[in-house]
Amino acid sequence: MSAAVSPGSIAAVIVSYNVRAYLLECVRSLRADGLEQIVVVDNASSDDSVDAIRAADPDVIVLALERNLGFAGGANRGVALTTTPYAMVLNPDVVVEPGSTKALVEYLEREVDVGMVGPRVDTPDGELYPSVRRFPSVVDASGHAFLWFVWSGNPFTRRYRMLDWDHEHPSDVDWIAGTHIVVRRRAWDDLGGFDERYFMYGEDVDLCWRMWRRGWRVTYEPAARVTHAIGRSTDQQPYRMILEHHRSLYRFSATTLSGVRRALLPLVAAALGVRTGLAWLQRLLRRRPHASL
Repeated sequence: MSAAVSPGSIAAVIVSYNVRAYLLECVRSLRADGLEQIVVVDNASSDDSVDAIRAADPDVIVLALERNLGFAGGANRGVALTTTPYAMVLNPDVVVEPGSTKALVEYLEREVDVGMVGPRVDTPDGELYPSVRRFPSVVDASGHAFLWFVWSGNPFTRRYRMLDWDHEHPSDVDWIAGTHIVVRRRAWDDLGGFDERYFMYGEDVDLCWRMWRRGWRVTYEPAARVTHAIGRSTDQQPYRMILEHHRSLYRFSATTLSGVRRALLPLVAAALGVRTGLAWLQRLLRRRPHASL
């Protein structure tokens, strides 16, 4: 176990749904990285996740919800059970590399106006996952939304996902995916945590948007590294999650578009409706051998 993390400085909150094996591995990695305070919020899993984590690590605080409140709702309830100056919020299909928590806590302690910091995120095969992104312009959002289906390397997607950006050095960024984040409690409390109108997706970009507007910085620190298996919970209900994703995109648009740009909202709604259908079709075709969109 790493001895570098002060026991009273940070607590981890894992929001989990039907991924027992990944959850157990996530908790093991947090213990190995020096985390003493761990909260698991279980969103009404049916795979015995609650019993398994209680048996494997009795010191974990388990909040077993009676219904699925989504990521934002689960995270808010988990953070509310902690009192540490910093809170880590992460997915259960994440494995934290030793030393990562220390690097993130030290960054927050050095940079007192940073409200949130995130690590470098890799896939299990060692590829970089684009966990830091820009707030897209209308042009980039439109280009990414539709060209991505047929040309994943298009320039709009590359700008939005910051694929050509230097991921080797720490820097301020527009927003960080909620895969794994560490937040300063003062900033979290200042903003009231995640907006629970976002059931799944969008709660992370919304929180970062509000942080920047309130004067808190959002930062990427690649000295910390985690591995993310990606989509182990959402893949259980793929068509619903695609719909929730696009609902969240509309909600964020409705929140952030102001002035005359709000006149674009009906067009945004129509475009997202079309994109939802295309995403459903793509998912269906990918289930068939040799099929592609």
